[in-house]
Amino acid sequence: MATLLPPNQQCLDIQSTPRAEMNLFPLDTFPYEFPGSEIKINFEITEFTAICPFSDFPDFATIRLEYVPNERCIELKSLKLYINSFRNVKIFHEHVVNIILEDFVASCDPLRVDIEGDFHVRGNIKTIVRASYTKDTAV
Repeated sequence: MATLLPPNQQCLDIQSTPRAEMNLFPLDTFPYEFPGSEIKINFEITEFTAICPFSDFPDFATIRLEYVPNERCIELKSLKLYINSFRNVKIFHEHVVNIILEDFVASCDPLRVDIEGDFHVRGNIKTIVRASYTKDTAV
């Protein structure tokens, strides 16, 4: 078994925003009037911005979200305000996608959701982060 090196070997002052202090706008929903009729809903959010915990510079991304509603759909204005509330949050790319996934699932309980964070090139490295959720419908 390999031994992991300690994190942050450069001794940088890395300050991610704690989850409890992110103050993200709540995601609102509305009833899906056709439960059992499976549809896919796609969102492309082209102006996502958060703050890099290493540099304190803004990170930019396109967030792509596809979901199959169960009994509720996400209301678009609340999604816009939720996404825009990341602007002052210091967060790693990998964590952005997982936070959005957790909040989305908690808000509308979809049958399926796929989220992709397509982050702009930073320091000659392009980062794309993907996460998925499928509701366990076994009874």
